[in-house]
Amino acid sequence: MRAAAPYQKRRKEQRKKVAFAIQPQDLQRKVRVKYTANLILFVVDASWSMAVAERMSATKGAILSLLTDAYQRRDRVGLVVFQKDRATLVLPPTNSTQLAQRSLADIPVGGKTPLSAGLSLAHKTVKKEQISHPDIQPLLIILTDGGGNVSMTKMPPQEEAEKIAEEIAKDDIPSVVINMEAAEFDQGLAKELSEHLAAKYYSLEELRAEQLYRTVSQELGN
Repeated sequence: MRAAAPYQKRRKEQRKKVAFAIQPQDLQRKVRVKYTANLILFVVDASWSMAVAERMSATKGAILSLLTDAYQRRDRVGLVVFQKDRATLVLPPTNSTQLAQRSLADIPVGGKTPLSAGLSLAHKTVKKEQISHPDIQPLLIILTDGGGNVSMTKMPPQEEAEKIAEEIAKDDIPSVVINMEAAEFDQGLAKELSEHLAAKYYSLEELRAEQLYRTVSQELGN
């Protein structure tokens, strides 16, 4: 009715037969726009290296920036850390900045690199979130040099990690691998991991929270 009202004078001929003239272009329908929330799960190598402090600082800053943005979109952000002989869900997926600040205060670092445990826990976390939030769109952000030296089974560590990566890819879980190895020591393992994950690959020369935040935001836009 509202759409047709401005055109009543122009429709004099039609109004000779009807009191109010309606034409097909006046027909309206309600369209509900459904916003899809994102699950951004960081998977970070916290085994011992010279750059581990820089890596964790950048990750914490990026998480808090993303949570600040996430409120209206109902996005959730989480953090899996792997080091020594295990992976830990340091920050279960949340949209609470306060909870994140508390959880990120003290994160253990050092030891060996259980890459396959980190990937496995990330996979399980995403699958669990998809059950409780079926419409959520996941994105794994994996910060690593791609090398693993601890297995969960009797398989060689690297082979085990690649197998889990392929399972993640089969479940159509989008991933981004950010290579944390210095260029002069890089063996190409992070690049190989990204291929098994069918993931985007980045090598950031200088890791900063703002840079990591922009990278993730760009991937969410894509």
